[in-house]
Amino acid sequence: MLTFPMQMLLLAIAGWLNEEQRQKIEFLQEQVRVLLELNGDRRLRFTNDQRSRLAAKGKRLGRRVLCEFGTIVTPDTILRWHRELIARKYDGSAKRRPGRPRVSKDVRELVVRMATDNEGWGYTRIGGEHSKRRLTVSRSSVRWILKQFGIEPVPERKKHMPWSKLGMRIETTGFGIRLLSAIRSM
Repeated sequence: MLTFPMQMLLLAIAGWLNEEQRQKIEFLQEQVRVLLELNGDRRLRFTNDQRSRLAAKGKRLGRRVLCEFGTIVTPDTILRWHRELIARKYDGSAKRRPGRPRVSKDVRELVVRMATDNEGWGYTRIGGEHSKRRLTVSRSSVRWILKQFGIEPVPERKKHMPWSKLGMRIETTGFGIRLLSAIRSM
């Protein structure tokens, strides 16, 4: 516990600091009044940086305290700037791109691999196989991916299937050609 003289000394220092703060505030208020008189009826133009600084400081004070001061703009304007600043901060529009989000590279590669390994699978079947892996790829996305890679739809793919995909082994002997394995079912 502090002694009585120490308490009195602390009170004197606190009062002196309080008086100094009050004098600084009065000076700044008078400075604002003079600047407003110099500007006259012309509208003040602020940059976005100036608006955000005024909004941040004004929000901490609150509407009641701002009304007591002679501010260069109305308290409602300062608080509106703060609302707009917060809305811009959490908007997320800078991260947004126009259009639908792209299908990831891994999923595209998997779609192409499924289509080349299984020529009989159509767009719906490939999308269904992805859903078994807990991946969501729509039929139209599968179609778009395969079209990008130059892979045709199932009916055309079966028509233009290369001989190597048929699953046949041919053996040549001195007397002719013998088929070793039949065509694999699609």
